[in-house]
Amino acid sequence: MNFELLTQLIINGLIVGLLYGVIGMCFVLVYKSTQIVNFAQGEFLLIGAWVCWASLIYLELPFFLGFILSLVFMAGFGVLLQMIVLRPMIGEPIISVIMVTIGLSIFFQALMKWIFGVSPQSYPQVFDDQSISLLGLNIEMAYLMSTVIALIIMVAFYLFFKHSKHGLAMRATAFDQQVSQSLGISVKHVFAMSWGIAATVSATAGIVLGMVNGVSDSLSIMGIKVFPAVILGGLDSIVGAIVGGIIIGVLENVAEFFDSQYLHIGNMYDIAPFYVLLIILWFKPYGLFGTKDIERI
Repeated sequence: MNFELLTQLIINGLIVGLLYGVIGMCFVLVYKSTQIVNFAQGEFLLIGAWVCWASLIYLELPFFLGFILSLVFMAGFGVLLQMIVLRPMIGEPIISVIMVTIGLSIFFQALMKWIFGVSPQSYPQVFDDQSISLLGLNIEMAYLMSTVIALIIMVAFYLFFKHSKHGLAMRATAFDQQVSQSLGISVKHVFAMSWGIAATVSATAGIVLGMVNGVSDSLSIMGIKVFPAVILGGLDSIVGAIVGGIIIGVLENVAEFFDSQYLHIGNMYDIAPFYVLLIILWFKPYGLFGTKDIERI
């Protein structure tokens, strides 16, 4: 067994898993606040990555300035999307709202193809050294940057929900919307804020992944790839999204290792998480950290 390759893949899995966890947190944030599963989450990654790429190529901004500009744009984009498209759907059946998010997903994919074309595009070189050697392992600088950003986002989420006025309002809304409204919390503002935060954080992940693999439609698939991680951790648990993301990230890479070395089935990297999704749904439909929903009939 090639332990050096396996170790490299596990480290890569941990790094990518942190990104999965960050994207999964956005799923959970929107679901807890609005009870909506946002199937357009992957398109937030795609749009954010394209906006950053355009700011670097057309506006010729430095990377970090273009990065910040993209996050500001995505925050406003997420808020406006919720206000214009999703706010009128409040009170409608959940399946109708979910179908709207699927429609948004298809629309945004087509829009990005129309504006930027279908060919993958690479970011200008950001770091002088594309990779570094750490403990004998080669790690790309973009992945190292993604690890730092993911950890910062997780700490920021914790502080936001634990100590900020808006974070406490979002937690209260997630617990009971009617009670929160009776206490003077603007539920509409909480909904808009949750979509703005989800769009901003997802764009961060999209930009980092675009630095590694280039910007293309494949980024939008990330929303579907992260879904098993969210289900594994629990659709209403932010901690579960992080743990589920790390597990799925490592699982993908370990599955790829055993497939390339022994099984030779092909494509196990992509399909292994969905096997886990099926198993989890069989035995723990609410996920590892999810809350059981008990209703009177």
